[in-house]
Amino acid sequence: MSTAPTVAVVGSGPIGSAYARLILENHPTARVVMFEAGPQLTDIPGESVRNIADPDDKARAREMSQGPQAGSYRESLGIPAGVAVEGMFTARGGTHLLDFGGEGSAHAPTFPAAAAATNVGGQGAHWTCAIPRPHGSEKVAFIPDAEWDDLIDVAEGLLHAQHDAFSDSPIGAALRDLLDGEFGAELDEGRGVSTLPVAGDPQPDGSMRWAGADVVLGPLIAEDSPYADRFELRDLTLVRRVETDGARATGVTIEDLRTKETSFVPADAVVVAADAFRSPQLLWASGIRPEALGRYLTEHHVVISTVSLDAEKMAARVTDAEREAELARRAQNPADPVAAVNRIPFSEPDHPFSLQVMYAENPPFPLEGTHPHASNPWGYVNMGYGIRKFPRVEDGVRFHDDELDYRGFPNFTIEYALTERENAEIARATEHLRRAGGALGTFIAEPRLLPNGSSLHYMGTMRMGDTDDGTSVADPESRVWGFDNLVVGGNALIPTANTMNPTLMSVALAVRGARALVERLG
Repeated sequence: MSTAPTVAVVGSGPIGSAYARLILENHPTARVVMFEAGPQLTDIPGESVRNIADPDDKARAREMSQGPQAGSYRESLGIPAGVAVEGMFTARGGTHLLDFGGEGSAHAPTFPAAAAATNVGGQGAHWTCAIPRPHGSEKVAFIPDAEWDDLIDVAEGLLHAQHDAFSDSPIGAALRDLLDGEFGAELDEGRGVSTLPVAGDPQPDGSMRWAGADVVLGPLIAEDSPYADRFELRDLTLVRRVETDGARATGVTIEDLRTKETSFVPADAVVVAADAFRSPQLLWASGIRPEALGRYLTEHHVVISTVSLDAEKMAARVTDAEREAELARRAQNPADPVAAVNRIPFSEPDHPFSLQVMYAENPPFPLEGTHPHASNPWGYVNMGYGIRKFPRVEDGVRFHDDELDYRGFPNFTIEYALTERENAEIARATEHLRRAGGALGTFIAEPRLLPNGSSLHYMGTMRMGDTDDGTSVADPESRVWGFDNLVVGGNALIPTANTMNPTLMSVALAVRGARALVERLG
C-alpha cells in the first residue's frame, strides 16, 4: 500500500460522501476521487434541491437530474435524445425510470415504478430527509447492539439529525394527541407517537435547511479546508468498469461524458456506492459476479392517503391565536410545504410497520372550489404506512449480456412479487391507516397501495452477510467476498426487512466499512 493511497468512490450520494469524509478525516495522507455520472445541480455540491426558494430554479434543478428525461441537459449526460420518453411516471421529481424500452421500468411489469436520480448528491438531493433508527429485526443481527448505537450516533452527526423538528408546532402537537388517543394503549413503551427524526438544520424563521450530501461532505467542500486538496469530485463522469487483478481492485475505467474520452484511474481501494440497481450492474459489467449479486431485492411498500383535518377536534386543542401564529410563521417560507412531521415507529409484533404523518396547509392535489373540504383553514395531512418486504432470492435482477441499456451496460430485468406474508401486513397497515384517518378527520384521498418501486428505497441487492455461503455479496466490513480492497455501500447492503427510509442505517453501515478500510490503508 502506498504511503499516500488513492481511493476511488463511485457515486456522490450520502453513502459515497460518508466514505469520502471518514477516510480523509481519519487517514493523514489518503486521497479520494469521487465519480458521479450526473451533473452538479446546485452551487454547493450535493445540496438538497428542497432548499432552492425560487420555484423555477427548483424545477430546473430537478430536470437536470432526470437522466434520459433531462431536457436540454440530455446531451451533457451522454444520452441520445431518441432514447428518452417524456412524461413518464416517477415517484418523485428529480428521478427517472431505469429503462426506456421495456415493459415498465427495467423490463419489470411487477416493479413498474423503479426509478433513480442521476446527479451530484444522488437521491440525497431529493429525499424527504426522514432518518428513523432501525429497530429490532430491522437491524443487522451480527452487529452488536453497543456498536450499533455508536455507528448510528456517528451517522446522525454526519446527517445533521434533528429529533425534535417542528416539535413547537401546536398543530403538530394536536395531531400527536389525536393519534395517541387512537393507538397509544396498544403501542410498546418508547415506540409510541412522536416527532419523526429528520436530517437538516433548523433556521431562525422556523423553517428547515434540509440536508443533502453536502452536509455529509462537510469540510471536504469547505473553503480553506485542510481536506480540500485531497478530495476531488468529478461530475458527468461515468465509471465503466472496476478493474481487478485477482483478489484486488486496481482502479476504475471512466468515461468523461463531456468529451466522450475514456481513461483508467488507478486506485488502492474502490468503493462502489451508486444505487441498489446500478451498483450491481457495474459489478456485473466488470466481471464481478457473486451468486447473490442483484438478488434478495426488497423495499418498503407504501399505503398512502390524504386527510382533511377535523375542525372541531383541532379547535379543541389549538387556539385561533396559535393557529394564526403558526400560519404566519409558515408564510415566511412558502416554498417548503412541510410544517410538521409525526410518526408511529416500527415495533414487533403489534405494529410491524411505520406511519409517517406530514402536515401541510394545502393538499398535494387541487380541490374544486365546491369540494366540501376545499380551503380547510386547519389544513391537511399526507399519511403513509411503510410495510416491510421479506428478503427472497426469487426477487431481484437478471442481467442480460446480450442486451445493452442506454448507457451501454448489460441491461437487466427486475423480478419481483409480493407473498401472502406481505399482503397480510399490507392489509393490516391499511386498516391502521383508516383508523388514523378517522382519528384526524376525513379522507379526501382514500388509502391506496402505491405501485411496487414507489418507495425509491431499494435494498438487498448487494446484501452483507457474516459468512460467504452464496446468500450475500459483501462481508461484515462491506467488502465484496473474495476481494480485500473492493467495498460496496448503500441501501443495497441491507439484508433485513425494513419499513422506513433506510438512509441512516446505510450511513451507519458506511461508518463501519470506512473505519475498516482506513485500517487496511495503513
